[in-house]
Amino acid sequence: MLQQTQVATVINYYTRWMQKWPTLQDLASASLEEVNQLWAGLGYYSRGRRLQEGAQKVVGELEGHMPRTAEALQKLLPGVGRYTAGAIASIAFDQATAVVDGNVMRVLCRVRAIGADPSSNFVSQQLWSLAQQLVDPARPGDFNQAAMELGATVCTPQRPLCSSCPVHSLCRAHQRVTREQPSASQSPPGGPDVEECAPNTGQCRLCLPHTEPWNCTLGVTNFPRKPSRRPPREEHSATCVLEQPRAPGGTRLLLVQRPHSGLLAGLWEFPSVTVAPSGQHPSKALLQELQTWAGPLPATRLQHLGEVVHTFSHIKLTYQVFSLTLEEQNPVTTAPPGARWLTREEFQSAAVSTAMKKVFRVYEAHQPGIFRGSRNSQVSAPSSCKKPSRGQQVLDNYFQPLNSAAQ
Repeated sequence: MLQQTQVATVINYYTRWMQKWPTLQDLASASLEEVNQLWAGLGYYSRGRRLQEGAQKVVGELEGHMPRTAEALQKLLPGVGRYTAGAIASIAFDQATAVVDGNVMRVLCRVRAIGADPSSNFVSQQLWSLAQQLVDPARPGDFNQAAMELGATVCTPQRPLCSSCPVHSLCRAHQRVTREQPSASQSPPGGPDVEECAPNTGQCRLCLPHTEPWNCTLGVTNFPRKPSRRPPREEHSATCVLEQPRAPGGTRLLLVQRPHSGLLAGLWEFPSVTVAPSGQHPSKALLQELQTWAGPLPATRLQHLGEVVHTFSHIKLTYQVFSLTLEEQNPVTTAPPGARWLTREEFQSAAVSTAMKKVFRVYEAHQPGIFRGSRNSQVSAPSSCKKPSRGQQVLDNYFQPLNSAAQ
């Protein structure tokens, strides 16, 4: 859960997960539908699926024995990469093995003044090698967690708390800031530093690139340099909230299941179609999709409600949101395979993505007499809406002291 997600966001999900599946055997016997339902809103949904696949492999093929080394974890369990394997092996099994996540990478780049692109294979391998040299063999789990916490709360991406840093006396980035402050007005901006490796040849593969020299205004945040990233691919979709207001038990909404591979695999959504990024409303294609699930429908009642923009890790998806109400038809109590009729309450707890919950809020905003308080439902905020922060929250009350845990 902590891959790509902060602790403060994970806690509630982790607590509910452990209450529902306290053992590997419990998780292995769960359905993918249950896993997706509990994971809904946390993002990066393949993590939940692979977590269950890992539990099934441990129970079914490894006789219930969890691999205890980073090498075995990475080799035997699906979805376990180098970082996750190192974290589990060091924290759970006391193996003296390194962990390099985004926080540790930032700490190491500043401590050693590594200005080259940290996402390159060469620099990444150097960081892992350095982390392996530093890990404490007596307390590897504590050391790795401390390094991650240092990057999350002190050595933050912006406005790092250098005066509170326990390793600032060893930090080459901090030393350079201190050294250059008195002479900044006398030195030409971007001038070479005598301590840089091969400043005139450009041969060092770890130093700041000569095309992006030291910027005095950035201080220690010169390190690490952010790699250039491609903007997310833009896609467009039309989706419709098809409702039966006269259904037994109250209004019901039609949801269909996504394919079991690809983006949002296995999750439920309102019927949708991919459309071209034009200004025309794709009513015909959307109506055809609806009819494959619900039979003949009146095209005249298809209403356009607005649009929703949601950014996934690599896709910026714009949904054109429609609604269609089945007023006169007899209530439908069954749905074809891959579809469901859910009440509003059932929708809120279903295995649906944050994007679909945003679509649902647009729909609710057009319903007379509907209370709008559902905007505060417990879902992860999309990346474009996150408020800036100096760093991850410090969760003082989350971990119990050793003495109280032993009582």
